[in-house]
Amino acid sequence: MPLVTTTEMFKKAYAGKYAVGAFNVNDMEMVQAIVEAANECHSPVILQVSAGARKYANPVYLRHLVMAAVETTDIPVAMHLDHGADFEICKASIDDGFTSVMIDASSKPWEENIALTRKVVEYAHDHGVVVEAELGKLAGVEDDVKVEAHDAMFTSPDEVEEFTQRTGIDSLAIAIGTSHGAYKFKPGQDPKLRIDILEEIGRRLPGFPIVLHGASSVPQDQVAIINEFGGNMPNAIGIPESELRKAAQLAVCKINIDSDLRLAFTAAIRKHFVEHPDHFDPRQYLGDARTNMKALVKHKIINVLGSENKA
Repeated sequence: MPLVTTTEMFKKAYAGKYAVGAFNVNDMEMVQAIVEAANECHSPVILQVSAGARKYANPVYLRHLVMAAVETTDIPVAMHLDHGADFEICKASIDDGFTSVMIDASSKPWEENIALTRKVVEYAHDHGVVVEAELGKLAGVEDDVKVEAHDAMFTSPDEVEEFTQRTGIDSLAIAIGTSHGAYKFKPGQDPKLRIDILEEIGRRLPGFPIVLHGASSVPQDQVAIINEFGGNMPNAIGIPESELRKAAQLAVCKINIDSDLRLAFTAAIRKHFVEHPDHFDPRQYLGDARTNMKALVKHKIINVLGSENKA
């Protein structure tokens, strides 16, 4: 099956009350882990490329890795640009064969956000590509996206109708309590999603696909493994998976997952080298990392997204 856009994915997800996972990829092992997990769960999947991944792996390499993965499966796979900062990077990704792009102009003034987003939409739609944009600001750090906690703000339901109508976007990322990165909340805090905001946005935009960024829920077992084998990572508290599942049963059709993948990858490699200090073959420790990440992706598909057997 060739690469697809997210249009049909999201229609089915909205009607079926589940979400499609958008998993960030940086190298071959990550692509393999994600696609193998999705294939075994018979789940649609979005392979997501950030600005940092483009710099690290080169977009040409990443595109061919994704295309190789597509050849090994019959499930629907979309290739998405995460947090495109300007028109040029969105255009380059569209020209490179991405089937979905995100233009993130959420830090810009209202009219500038609309104008830039509309420009990307016009080019993308002319090339059969769909567009995601963002209203509101998530706190935290993800590659080149850095927002201090005091600058974060929830999405206003009063703005969503005008924004979607004037821009022509295909999906909307909102801020309702998630945050980028692994260190999301301090001990003693009670992280929850603003489901009331999500429900109101759903009423304002019936049938329209909503996206959650920063939705990794930070697996404490992986942090524990890292610390057991020489790391020094503080415990991190994320949005409970039950909250994310609730959002997926409402208007949220796409949930982004990145930090969880990195933690699983790193935990397996640390464990491998402590247990096998004489190993030097990358296939040995990267193989363990791929296996651990694959198990995590399957867990997310089944227990958080609800997209198992939806391909």
